[in-house]
Amino acid sequence: MSALQQHPITLADDLVLRDLEVQGAEGPLPARLYLAGAPAAKRDTLVVFFHGGGFVGGSIDEADDFLSRLVSGDRSQVALSAGYTLASVKPFPAAVEDAHALLLWAKKNKSKLAWNGRRLVVAGIEAGANLAAVVSLMSRDRGGPALAGQVLIMPMLDPALSTCSMREVPVCRDRAAVVDNVAGKCAAGYRGYLPNAADRTHPYASPLQSSRLKNLPPALILSAEDDPLRDEAEQYGAKLIKCGITTTVKRLPPPPLDQPGGRNDCACVFALMEIAAFIRGADGTETPPA
Repeated sequence: MSALQQHPITLADDLVLRDLEVQGAEGPLPARLYLAGAPAAKRDTLVVFFHGGGFVGGSIDEADDFLSRLVSGDRSQVALSAGYTLASVKPFPAAVEDAHALLLWAKKNKSKLAWNGRRLVVAGIEAGANLAAVVSLMSRDRGGPALAGQVLIMPMLDPALSTCSMREVPVCRDRAAVVDNVAGKCAAGYRGYLPNAADRTHPYASPLQSSRLKNLPPALILSAEDDPLRDEAEQYGAKLIKCGITTTVKRLPPPPLDQPGGRNDCACVFALMEIAAFIRGADGTETPPA
């Protein structure tokens, strides 16, 4: 039995997964809707989740376990695993423009999502957490849509790869090799996503470098011990707090980096209840433009 199967939030008997097509910045994108309960009922909260993969890989399938359990534990919300343009097709800013366009599409197509439009939360893991952070900036800068919260799970926020955790070598030799491999994949992902060096300091590519972090939605930021992305996650959380953003930063146990989907499993096993509580507590108050 996997760690996920041991988690106290089990899958609802009436869980529904529905594949659909959503609108990105330049065309249709794949997405998957997750809900438990009567399909016709309108939920108060929509959680839009962006998958990982270092901007160059990954798919909407990766969030199946996580989002299935999330909506099984709270029937007042519905979740959407959202696709975006990968860097192998088109580099920055294609993915972030897709992310923002998708939120606008969701607001206009509430009935297709079993959502009443009241509360919108963005979430993501790794590269997807970058998109969740960036789309929070974009929604503020562009006058909407209003976001109730942002959940950033082990986010990629620093294209310079300059933090200590990116360079630290764990004591355990086997884990050091795994961590080094993860760091190498981050570097390769950024090379594909940001081929223009000048883009690496753009706040929509590197939120950690942004000097305008006021008036953003509340944030839950999850880092992990022995993870190369740990420090940039925690530094971003500190910057948000300094700017007056209600922010919770939590460091998880070391994720199983050597296992496929290890980051997603880590979030599901160790932080699902906290993520669910944060989403329930997000108040949805729209913040004024900076």
